[in-house]
Amino acid sequence: MSTIFRTDYPRPQFARHQWESLNGEWEFEFDDDRIGSKEQWHKGQRALTKRIQVPFAFQSKLSGIADNDFHDCVWYRKSFRVPDAFAGKRTILHFGAVDYEATVWVNGQFAVRHEGGHTPFHADITDSLQAGDNWIVVQATDYSHDLALPRGKQYWLKDSASIFYTRTTGIWQSVWMEAVSPVHLERVRITPDVDRNEVTIRAFLAGYAPTDSLQLKVAISAGGQKISEDQYSVLTAQESRTIKLRDFNEHGLGRLWSPEHPNLFDVTFTLLRNGEVVDEVESYFGLRKVSIENGRLCLNNRPYFMKMVLDQGYFPDGNLTPPSDDAIKQDVLLTKAMGFNGARKHQKVEDPRYLYWCDKLGLIVWGEMANAYDYSETYAKRFANEWQEAVERDYNHPCIVAWVPLNESWGVPNIQIDAQQRQHALAMYYMTKSLDATRPVVSNDGWELVKTDLFNIHDYEWRGEVLQDRYSTAEKAVSALPANRQLSVGGFQYEGQPILVTEFGGIAFKKSEQEGWGYSGASNDEEYIERVNNVVKPLLESPVVQGYCYTQLTDVEQEINGLLTYDRQPKVPVEIIKAINEGKHSSDK
Repeated sequence: MSTIFRTDYPRPQFARHQWESLNGEWEFEFDDDRIGSKEQWHKGQRALTKRIQVPFAFQSKLSGIADNDFHDCVWYRKSFRVPDAFAGKRTILHFGAVDYEATVWVNGQFAVRHEGGHTPFHADITDSLQAGDNWIVVQATDYSHDLALPRGKQYWLKDSASIFYTRTTGIWQSVWMEAVSPVHLERVRITPDVDRNEVTIRAFLAGYAPTDSLQLKVAISAGGQKISEDQYSVLTAQESRTIKLRDFNEHGLGRLWSPEHPNLFDVTFTLLRNGEVVDEVESYFGLRKVSIENGRLCLNNRPYFMKMVLDQGYFPDGNLTPPSDDAIKQDVLLTKAMGFNGARKHQKVEDPRYLYWCDKLGLIVWGEMANAYDYSETYAKRFANEWQEAVERDYNHPCIVAWVPLNESWGVPNIQIDAQQRQHALAMYYMTKSLDATRPVVSNDGWELVKTDLFNIHDYEWRGEVLQDRYSTAEKAVSALPANRQLSVGGFQYEGQPILVTEFGGIAFKKSEQEGWGYSGASNDEEYIERVNNVVKPLLESPVVQGYCYTQLTDVEQEINGLLTYDRQPKVPVEIIKAINEGKHSSDK
């Protein structure tokens, strides 16, 4: 069993030293007859008959259960002891993600309830703790057949098929606890300003009282060299300061973050009360800017061509949960080795440790929500709440350069003719802009766009000459009908936004025993290489396309259109794919 979820802090963008992993073996039970509540399993007095390895969902092999049938109500139980080092402090219990609804009790006392399968939640459980053994009980409820549930690629039928994969129910990201003082930092919001060479930090405090005499010290360093240290009084539960960042090398070239130069600033937040340290948090940020200047998509004020790969974030034995931290890092390294500078995480709010490795190693990411399939007013409420939590969680990551709330009209299937569904897409666009003014937002990636910052097109045409003609001018590109879908709806038109082809390729090539499909196919290495080159080259040479996203990084279950097999083996040498992405591949070789 991998040790990732026992030794690596689950939230590296906001890390404390006093923490304890609760991953590993838990007691577990299916509750198909929904008797758990009636029999008061939440009190923790009833032993559960199965064993599961958290944080792997029961559908996965790594969970130790590997049951793919429908079990929409499940229970977990685990005993734990509070470390001696937590004495005198508050104990916060954290869940990275539980799909879809979770209710948590500690020693029979209610702790927290959360709805949303992809975002974190926590509870202060101090007052429920007792000396010696304590018990956590979790009831997780999923709605496998509800098509208005934000589900991403999870299929509502028993066996995966087409573009849909195995379901995830229950805990699928890390569980841990940490010790904090009664007054402590709840979160910080870090906003860099490349043009002014500044960073603005908003600190949010929990447990704040006006009678507290508090000060916050913010120490910023890079490469072990101190850049800035500021200490100021905290007079409200939210404090904001803007800090000037001086150059720390001869030419100031090490300041900016990009995939080519993923420079990071380390930050230590120290909260003091009456001069005594009560909380300390380690964080980091990247000084980088994403903007659209005169119709050009720019990174750090320079036009930047985004060469991305579609990444579903699925693994053969863990499904949505990676088997190890090394596996996460390896996905990032393989993506970069093939000449991509970014990834579009598809229909998944990714584990924070993936974003950490992208920050650290240099890979841009488009943050995307897991969509529903059908529309309803209940869906709209569910979606809006969870998407706000996702944007808040990931705001500080420099790797994230765009937000994609909706994809291919999922959740709004009648957007072309239904004004209510168009209003939902518009609402998500404007709501995202209201939460984050620093990144572009795509209203409905692929087609049937309303108001949008980027004009993104999904196009699985495989003939190079057709792609070359289609993307020879902006007029031809925006008037095309890939998948026989209009690119704009509801009276919205192309307004000069940057044009990107954010899904294309999808070339099936079998390199293992796995059977499956793709949008087009190849039968041998040479044909595969040529087909990949035929779809990439026209986009690289297009005078109007400013980026692309190739489908896809890996094979996934029945899909065999990955550049890598499902177990992450390259189908052809990564150097060849890199040469194609760099426009250096020659078919004459």
